[in-house]
Amino acid sequence: MIRVLLADDQTLVRAGFRSILSDEDDIEVVAEAATGAEAVARARETAPDVVLMDIRMPELDGLEATRRIAADPRLDAVKVIILTTFDLDDYIYGALRAGASGFLVKDTEPAELIHAVRVVARGDALISPSVTRRLIAEFASRVKRPEPDPELNALTEREREVLALIAGGLSNDEIAGKLVVSPATVKTHVSRIMTKLRARDRAQLVVLAYESALVTPGWLGT
Repeated sequence: MIRVLLADDQTLVRAGFRSILSDEDDIEVVAEAATGAEAVARARETAPDVVLMDIRMPELDGLEATRRIAADPRLDAVKVIILTTFDLDDYIYGALRAGASGFLVKDTEPAELIHAVRVVARGDALISPSVTRRLIAEFASRVKRPEPDPELNALTEREREVLALIAGGLSNDEIAGKLVVSPATVKTHVSRIMTKLRARDRAQLVVLAYESALVTPGWLGT
């Protein structure tokens, strides 16, 4: 059962999301929050699998609430999906850096919402390969000039290669095809990379790869 926390200052939005998610046999809404501070408190109380976090809330915005949840060792397994709108895209990169596993447009279709919760709950980043290549590269280039990260020295050459391909937006199957190895082997590499770099999920690996200058905007011809 996937346990979900809904964090949005609009009661009707929360009610709508609850209605959609509660109809699924494998999803349970365990708590709701109307402010960022309340979202952090409810996350600590219930330790949900997934938090749907509105980016604009009173007391504490979604970015800071996400940052606090991601920084709490007791909530290490909690995944956060940021709810945004197209005119708030500038927040997306910051949300990923804060520890979010991905983002959704607030007026998303019900099927997309359900899919998003399931994807993030199993540990995958909620960013399609095409979005990864366009969006993360663009915002990484805006935020700061990439600098080498000594933590990458812990990776083997093959792990660095896999990380670069993840940052390029390739799925495990696509990486396997490119490196001529099995998807299971790629999955093992990804798991080891995440452990060595203390990353929560693939979204964090993408951000780290750009910020550490392992790859640069335009990687893989984007």
